[in-house]
Amino acid sequence: MNYKIFSLIAFVLLTSFNNVPNKNLVTSFPTESVKPTVSRVVSVYNELSSNSFTSPSFESFSIALEGFYKLKRNGQVTKDILTLIDFSLSSNSKRLWVIDLTNNKVLFNSLVAHGKNTGEEFASYFSNKAESFQSSLGFYATAEVYNGKHGMSLKLDGLQKGLNDKARERAVVVHGADYVSESFIKIHKRLGRSQGCPALPVELNEKIINVIKDKSCLFIYHPSKSNLFI
Repeated sequence: MNYKIFSLIAFVLLTSFNNVPNKNLVTSFPTESVKPTVSRVVSVYNELSSNSFTSPSFESFSIALEGFYKLKRNGQVTKDILTLIDFSLSSNSKRLWVIDLTNNKVLFNSLVAHGKNTGEEFASYFSNKAESFQSSLGFYATAEVYNGKHGMSLKLDGLQKGLNDKARERAVVVHGADYVSESFIKIHKRLGRSQGCPALPVELNEKIINVIKDKSCLFIYHPSKSNLFI
């Protein structure tokens, strides 16, 4: 068969397949394909209302959004809330965003700690192992709320085997900590560090947990592992 004719047939078949509606996809999200198009991601990003906060980088946001669509479609997350943590940024910067994807709006932009063996000011080392005191990257589903030694806390289920699936048994949770504050940064020149948990400022902890609890998507990004996320 002539190569050009074969290529044309293949293109038509592929196009027809991609245009078949996915009945399992929630109607409030893109139905044109299983994987959101670049133009769709760009559109969501450009229309994101930052509420006077700084915006996340396009690279981290695009990976987070693609993963969110996949997890939502599979029923692994159920809420239209995306929490994005960008560990490529200095711990002295507000590198956590809570985004309402129904209204395309940033609800919170906050400081967040990484594990004490993950790095000093910058996060560099990551682990899924118990007692590593390192942060784990990748996609999580938020789970149940409980009251622990840090007050209100939120359990996390790691959704990526080998990358973060030991989170629950490692007790990697969202919680508040007094070392996550501007005052701590002023004294120590960097944010305080956790034992691997994404710890939040005490004054925002309960507010953020109440928004993101019960099967929303939480994504921790670092460019060194970007090929492992989707």
